[in-house]
Amino acid sequence: MYRFFVQPQINEDDNRVFGYEVLLRKQNDNDEWVLPHHFTDISVTDQAKLLEETAAALHTAVTKQTLSFNLNTQQLRNPYTLGAIILLKKRLAPASLNIELTEAPTLEEMKLFSMTIHQYGIGLILDDVGTGSNTYENIKHLLPFVDGIKFAMQNLRSTGERDLIPASLAFWAQTAREDHLQLVLEGVENAEDQELAKQFGINLHQGYLYGQPSLVETLA
Repeated sequence: MYRFFVQPQINEDDNRVFGYEVLLRKQNDNDEWVLPHHFTDISVTDQAKLLEETAAALHTAVTKQTLSFNLNTQQLRNPYTLGAIILLKKRLAPASLNIELTEAPTLEEMKLFSMTIHQYGIGLILDDVGTGSNTYENIKHLLPFVDGIKFAMQNLRSTGERDLIPASLAFWAQTAREDHLQLVLEGVENAEDQELAKQFGINLHQGYLYGQPSLVETLA
């Protein structure tokens, strides 16, 4: 069985939950919810159905909160993905939908995908900038086609590079300002992280400080 867990995204300017990232989990034989071995084990069409149920439970059509849905490159290249996402947006209306690309596609793929989903009012975010293969040199040509970027502090912490976080935040905050992009800071865990974000003018946050990923029925 698959379900979506959700994690709130906070606008620190008014302490408002402006949206949720939905995170796919699979129930194992011990009734534990774990990361799937492969996110492609369940089709995007079936994930869209789960997301619609999640949106209904969260009442996003009333609250107008945004749901952010992850896609990797393999899913992006599936010929059925685009239609499933467009249909999902129509069924979620008037709630907002963002697609978070967890891997950078080719420039031609980005151009086509961006042009198509923007026609339907779907936002496009490039996830995990600055880590792995998503270095600035590798993604700078893609930035004109997205609405925002997401920087995950936990990625640098997990590799023992937490000392690089302040300089990285300064760089990506400046990039977001220059390119007129939304910047979401992921991995906010404490007041120190909040203060660091404030130094660089980053007001959109996500992390354990605001809530761990949870099933919708367990949310307060």
